[in-house]
Amino acid sequence: MLDSFRIKVFADGADLDTILQLADDPFFKGFTTNPSLMWKAGLTDYTAFARRILERISDRPISFEVFADEPAEMERQALLIASWGENVYVKIPVTTTQGVSTAPLACKLSAAGVKLNVTALMTLAQVEEMAAALRDGAPSLVSVFAGRIADAGVDPVPLMRDALAILAAAPSSELLWASPREVLNLVQAEQIGCHVITMTYDLLSKLPLLGKDLTEFSLETVRMFHRDAESAGFRL
Repeated sequence: MLDSFRIKVFADGADLDTILQLADDPFFKGFTTNPSLMWKAGLTDYTAFARRILERISDRPISFEVFADEPAEMERQALLIASWGENVYVKIPVTTTQGVSTAPLACKLSAAGVKLNVTALMTLAQVEEMAAALRDGAPSLVSVFAGRIADAGVDPVPLMRDALAILAAAPSSELLWASPREVLNLVQAEQIGCHVITMTYDLLSKLPLLGKDLTEFSLETVRMFHRDAESAGFRL
């Protein structure tokens, strides 16, 4: 079933061994990570981590994020990260921690040829602003956090469909469905024509369930409950 999908799947995580293992699988069209994932993985040397990955992955996009909060330092870090490889996309947040838009910086970097992954967008106003900033620049990704939008009780599908329409005015930019929560999100992203989706390792492990017969799935679930109750030795 996955063979018929047009959407590009990027693996999202910060476990070096897993990334290098997935690098051998042509199914994955790119890779992303972020400082939070790296911190949780216990990483302390950002540059060394990135260099190890880039030694193996040079033929597909991979995103590394700045961690500065001041535009001038963001720019310095972005230029340094971009220098690591032609396939590197530099992640910059849509705003600073004070809510100040990074669109002017995105425009400057993109015009200078830096491939960007603008991250943490959640509103169409943000998509419109970034589409304008990136319109005439280098290839870029616009990461809309559909999963977090859904966490807020909002259906992300109409918003993501509208975001696609907005980005049509920025032909070098691709819409990335970020923070998916379930395999259904992959199907939804494919159905609306989204360009890219990121998937964590835990979610990737569920991909074999895609298209599974629900009667069979139901029976397996019943058997699991029965087996686990017996294993626990429950008595009434």
